[in-house]
Amino acid sequence: MTTPDDDVYDTWARAELTAWREAVLKPPSALQAAAKGLQNRITNLIPEKVHLAVSKVIEQMTRGILVGSDFVTPPPRTGLSLAEREALVRKAIEGYRNVATVEGGVAGAGGFLLAAADFPALIAIKIKLLFEIAALYGHDGAAWRERLYILSIFQLAFSSPDHRREVYARMSADAWPATAEDFDWRRFQQEYRDYIDLAKLAQLLPVVGAPIGAIVNFRLLEQLGTTAMNAYRLRWFA
Repeated sequence: MTTPDDDVYDTWARAELTAWREAVLKPPSALQAAAKGLQNRITNLIPEKVHLAVSKVIEQMTRGILVGSDFVTPPPRTGLSLAEREALVRKAIEGYRNVATVEGGVAGAGGFLLAAADFPALIAIKIKLLFEIAALYGHDGAAWRERLYILSIFQLAFSSPDHRREVYARMSADAWPATAEDFDWRRFQQEYRDYIDLAKLAQLLPVVGAPIGAIVNFRLLEQLGTTAMNAYRLRWFA
């Protein structure tokens, strides 16, 4: 049974969802389009066998995290209002964001090897957060289709504007990939790599690497949390 306060919260959440949807569907700016064009030209210079190798590594690493999540995936929460769920979601985002911020600062202060190690560690933190958020909204992360929804949220948060609109269209139409074989792992790694390249490269700079690493990870987790909340609102209000 809903209360008046729940109705007020739901109205507010719908308004936030509408504003977020407009931002997601907004066409790329001239600067974004130019940057993406430059990244595409650089990507085209990289040999095909390198693309295949990187895609395979990202796929294996991400699959490993998804499968390993069997041991830590919380059960779906039931019987809660949207307001109650999202209060818990915000606490989860804050906790994972703090971990990622510390990890990014340590990696940035540790030179090239630690900064390179931050890449898979950060993916693991992000995906674990998404599993927890899924459960808080009442979804079962043990189901593979839910795991692919989680990867779709990941793409929605860290992709170019054009690809973001494609991913959103599939998610809003309940047509995200049904199996791991249907998932475009190469596009997944390319979009993610292009999205965070400049920020993570700055983490390698001496002296400023630590604060940059902390700030970048803080903002990436904030962005992921906002994206996840609105992606699950799509299904809640549907």
